[in-house]
Amino acid sequence: MRKTLISMLLLVSTAALAQEADSTSTDSIMNALVDKDKAEPVIASFKSTRLILTSTTETIKKNNLNFMVVHRFGDVAGSGGGAETLWGLDNSSDIYIGFEYGLRNNLDITFGRSKYEQLLDLGLKYNVLKQTSDNSVPFAATLIASIGLKPYKVTTNVFDDYSNRLSYFYQAIISRKFSSRFSLEIAPSFLRNNLPFPYIAGNERNIFSLSAAGRLKVTKRMGIVVDYAHPFSKFRNDSETPKFYDPSAAGIEIETGGHVFTLNFSNAQAISPINYLADTESKWTDGQYRIGFTITRVFDFNRGHKSTYK
Repeated sequence: MRKTLISMLLLVSTAALAQEADSTSTDSIMNALVDKDKAEPVIASFKSTRLILTSTTETIKKNNLNFMVVHRFGDVAGSGGGAETLWGLDNSSDIYIGFEYGLRNNLDITFGRSKYEQLLDLGLKYNVLKQTSDNSVPFAATLIASIGLKPYKVTTNVFDDYSNRLSYFYQAIISRKFSSRFSLEIAPSFLRNNLPFPYIAGNERNIFSLSAAGRLKVTKRMGIVVDYAHPFSKFRNDSETPKFYDPSAAGIEIETGGHVFTLNFSNAQAISPINYLADTESKWTDGQYRIGFTITRVFDFNRGHKSTYK
């Protein structure tokens, strides 16, 4: 009898241990499945806050400062280019120095200055939606609002009223990272110039536009980027002198550790959307395109932490 009881206890104990092990194993599998299916924000849809013409949905992390240098040379070919100007490298159509500071992880304040029209711009950039890995949120969305000021003095009286120097720019950027290699975004925009630019009879103060841009990763640290914008403007469609064209660009983006470097070609002379949406008069087939580059560098002012910006 004693042997029988001992045998039964051993059998029950073995069964209990086996059940516990099986339960633990099942719980581990379930936990793994839950962790795997857990929605996570999609990161690094783009490697920087700007492609060539258009900003991206990316923002700078809190207490990080992004320093940008953007340069456009002169015409590569045509009447203003060729060997005499070293294919435009002797000249510069625009130079932009800009700063982006992270007030929060999804909110930046921006400031910059352009050589083109001596434009000063100040703005806010707010990431309102992040794409998630489970596609419960299938895209990211960022809003931009900025004000531009042209402080230069001119001999005409068009700036007698100081408010004529002001421009306002609003943009909603919607992006999706389709795979680890390919990201795409579209960006409807509204530009208001208190004084029409260029200052030509019949020109419009308000311009709606739609931009599209994409990035295709080809190696671990290099990608191909393209950028295009279409201003909806009857004046620009009908104008013969000057003749306006849609701004567009293509280039190669290289991540070099602490920097993101973009080498590109564009028919837009200006760098700020306040300027290039209103005034792009260069035609690709006439050789009126130019080499440009963008360099960005992020500085982290969080004590004892490395930058988390990617």
